[in-house]
Amino acid sequence: MKRLFAVLATVFISISAFAGGDIVGTWKTIDDETGKEKSHVQIWQKDGVYYAKVVKLLLAEDQGKNCEKCEGDKHNKPVLGLEIMWGMKKKDATHWADGKIMDPKNGKVYSCKIELLADGTLKVRGYVGVSALGRNQIWRPLK
Repeated sequence: MKRLFAVLATVFISISAFAGGDIVGTWKTIDDETGKEKSHVQIWQKDGVYYAKVVKLLLAEDQGKNCEKCEGDKHNKPVLGLEIMWGMKKKDATHWADGKIMDPKNGKVYSCKIELLADGTLKVRGYVGVSALGRNQIWRPLK
């Protein structure tokens, strides 16, 4: 019975994702280098454009940190509450692109694209120039 429930839940999530799911909500980020859960990020949409900010830091060593290497108006701002993604636009039911994402660890800004996967997670890709020159992070929906 548990197995049937798990299969049905997976099917429901898959159908929801491919039926034009949305990325608005709060997501748990997974560090692509360490595999550790790193933060909670809230994504919102305004006038057809998507943004994200850090709403919770999960690692003790990140608590109270400022973005020392960020440039412009983000320089030395607390990472908690920092807008890290902007300018994303929905391309189709499962893809968003044309935005920017910033890594608060090094202050670098990358081009960004997002794919909503069948399991309900986000594949967030930051890259320089062409998408092949980048890295992925998986963001899981916060339940």
